Order: sequence, then C-alpha cells, then structure tokens
Amino acid sequence: MLQALRIGAGCSLIALIFVGLAWESVLAPLKPSGSLLILKTVPLLLPLFGILKGNRYTYQWASMFILLYFTEGVVRAWSDHGNSAKLAMIEVVLSLIFFICTIFYAKLSRNTA
Repeated sequence: MLQALRIGAGCSLIALIFVGLAWESVLAPLKPSGSLLILKTVPLLLPLFGILKGNRYTYQWASMFILLYFTEGVVRAWSDHGNSAKLAMIEVVLSLIFFICTIFYAKLSRNTA
C-alpha cells in the first residue's frame, strides 16, 4: 500500500510539473510568447526528491504546500476559458491525487517510523 501511495504521489507531482511547464510555455500562456508564470513550477521541485525517496516529513509538509496549486487551479478553472480552463482542471485533479496520496502515506508510514 505504501509503495502504491509513493508511486501515486511521485507520478502526480511529476505530471503537475510537466503540465505547468507546458501550460505556461506552449499550450495556453498569458502572452503569445510565453509568460513568467512558468516559474510557478519551480517550487514543485522542492519536495520532488523527498517524495521520490519516501521521506515522511516531506510528505507531511508537501500535503499542505500542494493546496496552493489546488487553489490556483480552481480559480483559473472558474475564471479562464478554453484550453486554459481545461489545463486548470487537470491541475486540480493532479493536486488532489497528490494530496490524497501524501496524507495517507504520512498516516500509514507513522506506524513503521
């Protein structure tokens, strides 16, 4: 079970990084030449190695950290149109998957720590 949660958290975080990069550079940037919102993916690199290693402490703080991306996705899904709104919904789904995997991993790994 813990292995499945690690895989789910890792895959959703990596997918969120790639979606953010593609969204703000090619698929639906605010400006035609790209926007500086591409830098929003940089903070997602902070928990990446801890998530991939299975560090329980990283799972704990990353579960709260990802809520910023969930909030951004909800706001942009509500306010944007077209491709950007679809990408925002993908961001919401990926951040929810990550959140669920991290909180259950942190809870279930407590017994083995």
